Amino acid sequence: MKMSYLWRYYLIWVTILCIALALLESAVVIYLREIYYPDGFDFPMRAMMDKIILTEIIRELATLIILLSIGFLAGKNFLQRFAWFIFSFAVWDIFYYVFLKLMINWPDSFFTWDILFLIPVTWIGPVICPLIISVTMILLSIIIISRYSADNPVFLSRYSWWLLILGSVLVFLSFTWEYNSYMVNSVGWKMLLSNSNPEIVSKFAYNYIPKKFNWLLFIAGELTILTGIASLYIPAFHKK
Repeated sequence: MKMSYLWRYYLIWVTILCIALALLESAVVIYLREIYYPDGFDFPMRAMMDKIILTEIIRELATLIILLSIGFLAGKNFLQRFAWFIFSFAVWDIFYYVFLKLMINWPDSFFTWDILFLIPVTWIGPVICPLIISVTMILLSIIIISRYSADNPVFLSRYSWWLLILGSVLVFLSFTWEYNSYMVNSVGWKMLLSNSNPEIVSKFAYNYIPKKFNWLLFIAGELTILTGIASLYIPAFHKK
């Protein structure tokens, strides 16, 4: 099979695999919500058993390992593997919400709050934000994958990498800023890090209700990432 067609072949099957993985992920979340939120998910969070929380963290790690494995199997070098990984992650994330909407009619809107991730700390934000990031990840991954397949490899200079990394850090901070600020102000860094009194930590965690999202950090991060993507087409950024 010609290289120009091979990447499209991979694209189809990787997309199908990630959609199937998203269906499994959404099914698990639906089961948990039936148990803990029979009247519909909302904040504040309901108390969960420690073993359930641990299982959720392990499940997230397993999902990341699967998505990383897709990248390693589909790509031939670091950059291609990175591209296939972020493509897989983005497709999985988008269809996770698609299936939740189809099966339980959630979220109510793009601005509905959700617990996005638990690793390495709790991520919380409006649903529209991870969807925006996922579309951006697909854009970057397709540029890299398609150009390699056309024997016109993309070169990510250190400037491009720094822009992508900085943007990602800003986005990460936007998702974790309010919740973790609330927890630090409530129980303090020492108790959080040492977990010396887990009952008090859990009490405040389960009383948390998101009130505002740090849109400034998020928009700054998204624009920085888009600048990093645009830099792929700016000759001045191609110097090593």
